[in-house]
This record gives sequence, C-alpha cells and structure tokens, in this order.
Amino acid sequence: MSAALALARALGIDTLIAAELLPEIEAVMVHKLNEQTEGSRNG
Repeated sequence: MSAALALARALGIDTLIAAELLPEIEAVMVHKLNEQTEGSRNG
C-alpha cells in the first residue's frame, strides 16, 4: 500500500482519496486478472 500511496503522491493525487479508492481498484484488477487467466487456460 505504501508504494501505491507514493505513486499517488508523485502523480499529485490526494493520498487520502487514493487510500479510499485503492481497495475497489484492487478488486477490479484481481477480477480482470482472474478472467485473463481463465481465458488462457480455456483456449
């Protein structure tokens, strides 16, 4: 999480907002990664 907050800070994004949004962003990323993994297994 500290790396993500450092990145947000470097991009000029309020770290409180970034910390609030990170769990939702992470959930979408994991879901999409799982979809891609399943797709590569099935063909």
